[in-house]
Amino acid sequence: MEKTAVGSLSQLTVGVGAGDMATADMVLNIGPQHPATHGVLRIALTLDGERIVRAQPIIGYMHRGAEKLFEARDYRQILVLANRHDWLSAFSNELGVAMAVERMLGLEVPARAIWARTLLAELNRVLNHLMFLGAYPLEMGAITPIFYAFTEREVLQAVMEEISGGRVHYMFNRIGGLKEDLPAGWLDRVDDAIAAVRRRLPDFDRLIRGNEIFQARTRGVGVLAAETVLAYGASGPVARASGVDFDLRRDEPYLAYAELDVPVVTRSDGDCYARFEVLLDQVAASLGLAGTCAQRLRDLPPGPINVRLPKIVKAPEGETYTWTENPLGINGYYLVSRGERTPWRLKLRTASFSNIQVLGELLPGCLVPDMVAILGSMFFVVGDIDK
Repeated sequence: MEKTAVGSLSQLTVGVGAGDMATADMVLNIGPQHPATHGVLRIALTLDGERIVRAQPIIGYMHRGAEKLFEARDYRQILVLANRHDWLSAFSNELGVAMAVERMLGLEVPARAIWARTLLAELNRVLNHLMFLGAYPLEMGAITPIFYAFTEREVLQAVMEEISGGRVHYMFNRIGGLKEDLPAGWLDRVDDAIAAVRRRLPDFDRLIRGNEIFQARTRGVGVLAAETVLAYGASGPVARASGVDFDLRRDEPYLAYAELDVPVVTRSDGDCYARFEVLLDQVAASLGLAGTCAQRLRDLPPGPINVRLPKIVKAPEGETYTWTENPLGINGYYLVSRGERTPWRLKLRTASFSNIQVLGELLPGCLVPDMVAILGSMFFVVGDIDK
């Protein structure tokens, strides 16, 4: 009996070196729902032990066919749909559609609307970044920062809600400008909100940036090369953390950015920590831009906030592409019109869609525990991927 057992063991270990065991790669599904994702994302990981050999992002679980829905609605109604794919950047999403239609119509938007749009876009950027600044440490086990982030978000949400009536989906943009003028005393309350958030930013430095545990989990982890950024069309804070110095607000200005000194925050390390730092420092930069816009609005003479349009808006036959520097990166709309009240085609290019594709290059070679840190540092919204 003993000889038979030994013989069987020998047969099992034929071709295997001493001390080794026959192993096979394992496929592990992260998702389609997971606490470290901002929405319903699935990633199929092929593992060799705890090391990732292959990673395949599998998207589409939240797909609602936004681009086809655009084709069945007039230009005013499209704004309602457009602000929803990245629910943390609703105001910025609306801008792209409004600007594309305005360009097709040849509209000259009033100066007051241009500066107000710029102010609101920067406040929306800060709101977006604060959410990730609180959620990212939470994904790695640090619960305190999210309470700070939400406290500051509420301060800014108050002024955004006062002017638009919405907390998440503002629907304040209109073709030709904004829905209505600024409430009396609103700019003073904006200044107070900006000052309050500025005073609390050092808390994020103490809690997170200088935290030894956070640094150990993020420094040197998930290094994204600038060449990979360019190859995949990644943009926004993710790209700038890898040394790709590109920002549409400075490099191809729209709204009032041509008259502003836009500080572009970059890092060169390309790791999780660098991506977090870019996001944090961009908050301070955007607060400064918002304060400048508020002062410029005070200096402007009274005037209209929008352009009066006919009841039915029909863009002339033709095509245009409009892109904006959204909080998460480049957001673009390719509009094709046949002279009707609805677009013939409206293609949406979202920041998160391109940014998340680099995971296939970024995750292989990393350990599974580092996957959560890397995934959270990509700062994506799944609705922005799936559209």
